[in-house]
Amino acid sequence: MLSPEELAAVDDFRFKQRMPSRAAAVRELFRLGLAAVGIKPAEPGMKSGEFGVLSKGSEHSSEGTGERSKGGNGKR
Repeated sequence: MLSPEELAAVDDFRFKQRMPSRAAAVRELFRLGLAAVGIKPAEPGMKSGEFGVLSKGSEHSSEGTGERSKGGNGKR
């Protein structure tokens, strides 16, 4: 839920940009905000199962970080 001030800001943006609807303005503001922090939109045709925090073969695995896996005996 947006406050009246936030809603007014969305509507101001919408009218200044000549957007067809409030929903279109919100989508554009999301897109602009995500782009500002370096997040690119998904490629067309991507499936939700293709998204993840770590990719397969990522250099950010827990190997060699000293983290223990569950179920181990605690010995190294």
